[in-house]
Amino acid sequence: MNDFRRIAAVTALAALALGGTAPEGRAACASEADIAAYVDSYLAREPARALGAGGTLEDALCTQARLVAALVPHLGPVIGYKAGLTSAGAQNAFGVSEPVRGVLYRDMMLEDGAAVPEAFGARPLFEADLILVIGDSAINAATTPEAAMAHIRAVHPFIELPDLSYAEGEPLTGATITAGGVAPRLGVLGAGIPVEDPASMLAALGEMQVTVTDAAGAVMAEAPGAAVLGNPVNAVLWLMSKGVEMKEGDLISVGSIGPLLPPAKAGGGATVTYAGLPGNPTVSVVFTK
Repeated sequence: MNDFRRIAAVTALAALALGGTAPEGRAACASEADIAAYVDSYLAREPARALGAGGTLEDALCTQARLVAALVPHLGPVIGYKAGLTSAGAQNAFGVSEPVRGVLYRDMMLEDGAAVPEAFGARPLFEADLILVIGDSAINAATTPEAAMAHIRAVHPFIELPDLSYAEGEPLTGATITAGGVAPRLGVLGAGIPVEDPASMLAALGEMQVTVTDAAGAVMAEAPGAAVLGNPVNAVLWLMSKGVEMKEGDLISVGSIGPLLPPAKAGGGATVTYAGLPGNPTVSVVFTK
């Protein structure tokens, strides 16, 4: 068990020991019944009630820990972490002042060109994203992008396929998004680009232009790599600042590079191009009816 899951388990057990209670007016860690109801809706791809509504971030992280434990039997083990709401626009839209964090599961990862149902979730969306692969645990001592980049071994184009999951009208706040694990469902992973020159790759990540096109080649969205906290590597630093301990091989989703988009508007598929990364790589997904 990695450190994040060990800490999460301790947090969840502590909440169980307290009976899941909290001072009046404040939500506590979600109950086992609440988690079970959410998981049932999630697996059925049906809208769910929001977890963590009215609670603190601490409550939300406790709920997320219980949810992770409940989803691992269905989605496979945790293989890394995700940062969400990493752009100023996304933070403003959801009323938060910093990103949110969740985990990645093994079985959510699909190969480049994968075909998925257009309605792959209760409230499906897709976004241009990026995966950074941790090279070794020495990254945990890094405090600058340059130092962190020296311990990242590969970069992967990545289309995340998040599912907001919550029913229309349910609150979408930093707490409820965190409690739900930051909307994990699926993701399409492109070929890895080895980091041979960390300084050059760091510069390329900040300067790259990321473009999303639909099945007909029309541009749906464009954004620079710098839209993610100034440079996508800063997502790793932010996660570590919140106590996430990295280990070799962890996959890190840096968050949306541009807007969240509805699959129904993509005309049957989408491609993301990363102009400025070595080879100007792409990654694609096919949406089926």
